Parts: sequence; structure tokens; C-alpha cells
Amino acid sequence: MASTLAHEQHQDRQRSWDVQDGRDGRDEAPGYATHDVGNQAPPLAPYDASDDAALREGLHREGAGWAEESVRRLGVRAASAAVQEWAELANRHEPELRTHDRYGNRIDEVDFHPSWHHLMRAAVAEGLAGAPWADDRPGAHVARTASGLVWGHTDAGHGCPTSMTYAAVPALRAQPDLAAVYEPLLTSRLYEPGLRVPTEKQGLLAGMGMTEKQGGSDVRTNTTTATATAEPGVYTLRGHKWFTSAPMCDVFLVLAQAPGGLSCFLVPRVLPDGSRNTFRIQRLKDKLGNRSNASSEPEFDGTVAWLVGPEGRGVKTIIEMVNCTRLDCVMMSAALMRKTLVEAGHHARHRSAFGALLADQPLMRNVLADLALESEAA
Repeated sequence: MASTLAHEQHQDRQRSWDVQDGRDGRDEAPGYATHDVGNQAPPLAPYDASDDAALREGLHREGAGWAEESVRRLGVRAASAAVQEWAELANRHEPELRTHDRYGNRIDEVDFHPSWHHLMRAAVAEGLAGAPWADDRPGAHVARTASGLVWGHTDAGHGCPTSMTYAAVPALRAQPDLAAVYEPLLTSRLYEPGLRVPTEKQGLLAGMGMTEKQGGSDVRTNTTTATATAEPGVYTLRGHKWFTSAPMCDVFLVLAQAPGGLSCFLVPRVLPDGSRNTFRIQRLKDKLGNRSNASSEPEFDGTVAWLVGPEGRGVKTIIEMVNCTRLDCVMMSAALMRKTLVEAGHHARHRSAFGALLADQPLMRNVLADLALESEAA
């Protein structure tokens, strides 16, 4: 048995060396080939994701024509082979939860593939997070949306934390003292991953915690409680959220039941003294889509939080954030529709069936025309 194992190991090493030397251990004579690959569409990338007349027309019509050059530059970058590979890798290598370090300390961190960080760094730098709130130019939010429509040709998952960061700003303004501290960091174009004291970073990401298992979208049935401390405006939370995406964000807007009713709170992952706030990630969700993005179930137990807006007005406060994220859902849906149209058209122009290119077949042309109309309308 030992000699057989040694022989197999030798063969494995030889095969490995053959592959490294450009050989695969097989006879390379042409007669061994079983087929040639034909009638297949070539790779789509690189292409120009901003090559969209309806998008460019809308950009000018809605007052952000000044951004066309940057949108077109971003469209070329988004559909480059390198960035498309980032998107593929970020979805192939999904985020992994680490609840404890090697010594047994609770850390509640999520590890992402480097491609996720490449996408995030680019998106934040291009102003797809909170940057428009700090831009006084007319049409700044229109320009961001146009940029999102072309950058959406990459990966939808990382659009979640950028969307929530963008959406957190108007809700946070319900508490001016907190907005004064955090808004300049939420509107930054710098991406700084890793859990550190928020005010010691040059750029922040924000998340949202509303949904609980017993209520779902009916947030008024939330059971997470908020208890006031001796420090004005500071509470401690106890409870569990059923769905909280992007748990590696720096701060979260969270709903909890305070003495005065359902209220909105700011929850940082790291407290001002550098200690970890209690944010126990029970598990990551196993989802059908959006797999590059980590969605989690966090538990609060003595979690320190700052009140945003008046007690009992939590829904009114956080609805500002919800509204902006829903607008981004529309943006990303339209981006995915356009990407689908581009891919379908590319395939149909290169694949033949029944004596003609698919793009020249009447029924296929009808399908593509329907896709084009739906995309342009979106």
C-alpha cells in the first residue's frame, strides 16, 4: 500500500510539473482533438456601458449634462474586462463570517474577497455613496443615478452598502448634532474598510437595521428595546434583527422600542473609546441572489446607541433612508435590465441557428425589441 501511495504521489507531482511547463501529460497530436469550438459568442467585455442614448438624453434633460464626460468614462471602466472580472470573483468567492478570533475572542467580522474591496473602493470614489449630499451643483443626485446605471453593469451586491450610505444622510439630519459629526465622513469619497473608531476614519459606510422575524415589514411590531442611560440621548439596545445587510458598515440606523414608542437610533460598530460595540452576528443569510453582499442576523445586548430624532418618531425618521434606498432599487433594476439587453443582443449577433444569425430571426428580433423598449422605459 505504501509503495502504491508513493507511486500515485509521484504521478500527481509529475502532472503538476507538466501543467506548469505547459504540458498536460497527454499526447498533443491534432488527431486527439474531439471538436472545434464554433458558433459561440465571443466575450462581451470590454464594451461601453454608457452607450445608451436614452440614458444620455435623460442626463441632460434632468439638469446634469455637465456630468456626461464622467458618466461615459465610468461606463467604459465598468464594462472593462478587469472590472467585469472583479464582479465575477466577488460573487464566486462569497463573504465568510468569523464570529471569533483564534484565541476565542468574539469579533463578529466578515471577510470579503479582494475583488469586493476593489468594487467598493471604485464605487465610493466615483461618488456612488454619500458624495452628492456634499455637492452643491444642480443635478448632483441625477449625476449619481446616471453613474449608478452604468456602474450597475458590474455587480449588484456592493450597491447595497453604497446605497444605504447615501440614504442614511437625510435621515441622520433629524439629529443635527450627530449629522455634524458623521455627515462629512458619510459623504467622503474614500473607502476605508475595517472596524475602527468612526471619527478616526476618513470615510464611513452606513447600514440599516429594521426587520425582525415576528414582523417583517411591519416594523411597528418590533420587540427590540431601547433603555435610556444617564447620558442624554444615549440608550442601550436589546434584541435581534432578522435581516441586516452589509454588517461590516461602520454605523447603522436601527429601530427599537423606547419608552416613548418606536424610535430610530445610530449604532456604531466601534465605540468612541475604541472598544467593540455589542453586535453579535448570528449567521449570514443563504440567499438566491445578491450573494456577493453579506446579509446577517445581528443580536443587540447592551448595545450602545444614540437617539436620532424624537422618541416615538422612528418610522418618520428612518423613512427618509428607506425612500432613498427604494429609489436606488429602481436604479439598479433599470441597470440590470440594460445589462441583460446588452448581453442578449451581443449573443444574438454572434450565434447562428437554422441558417441565420439569431438577430436576423423574426421571432428573436421581436424578443430583443421588447427587451429594448422595456429597458428604455425603465
